[in-house]
Amino acid sequence: MAVYQRSVASTAQSVLATNKVLRNTFVLLSMTLLFSATTAGIAMVLNMPHPGLLITLGGYFGLLFITSALRNSPWGLVSVFALTGFMGLTLGPIINAYLISFANGAQLVMLALGGTGLIFVGLAGYAMTSQKDFSFMGGFLMVGILVAFLAGLGAYFFSIPGLALAVSAMFVLLMSGLILYQTGEIIHGGETNYIMATVTLYVAIFNLFTSLLQLLGFMSGDE
Repeated sequence: MAVYQRSVASTAQSVLATNKVLRNTFVLLSMTLLFSATTAGIAMVLNMPHPGLLITLGGYFGLLFITSALRNSPWGLVSVFALTGFMGLTLGPIINAYLISFANGAQLVMLALGGTGLIFVGLAGYAMTSQKDFSFMGGFLMVGILVAFLAGLGAYFFSIPGLALAVSAMFVLLMSGLILYQTGEIIHGGETNYIMATVTLYVAIFNLFTSLLQLLGFMSGDE
C-alpha cells in the first residue's frame, strides 16, 4: 500500500512539474514574441538597415550560447529577451523590404503572420491533446535543419533563387516538426527547462514566419 501511495504521489508530482514547465514556457514565449514584435516595429519606424548575414548569425549564435549557459540562472531570462529582441531587430528590415517591394506587401505579411499563428496553435494543440510521443523526430530534425541551413548559406553566397525557395519550403516543414517535437518533449518530461523550451519554440516560429513570407512573396509574383 505504501509503495502504491508513493507511486501515485510521484506521478502527481511529475504531472505538476510538467504542467509548470508548459505554463512557464507559453507565458515566457508570449512575452518574448511581444518584445520581439516591439523591437521589429522600432526597426521599421527607424528604417534601420538589415545588419547582414554575418552579424545576424554571430548575434544569434552568440546570444543562444549565452542563454544556454545561463539557462538555470535568473540571468537566463535576461539573455532570452536579448536574443529575441535582437532577432526582432533583424526582422524589421525584412518586413519593410516586403512592404516597399510588393504592391500587396502588407497583405503578404499579414498572411504569413496568420499562417504562422494557425500552424503553431494547431500543431501545439495537437501535441497537447493527443499526448503522442514525438521524440523519434529528434534525430531527423537535427540533420534536416543542418542540411537546410547549409543549403541556405549556399543559396545566399551563390545567389541561387531556386535553392533559396526550396530551403524556405524545407524550413516550413522542419519548423512545423520542431513545434510538434518540442511541445511533446515538454509534455513527456524530456524538456524540463522552460527557458530552453521557449527559445526552441521562438526560433521555430521566427523561421516559420520568414519562410512563409518568402514563399508567399514568390507566389505573389508582383515585385
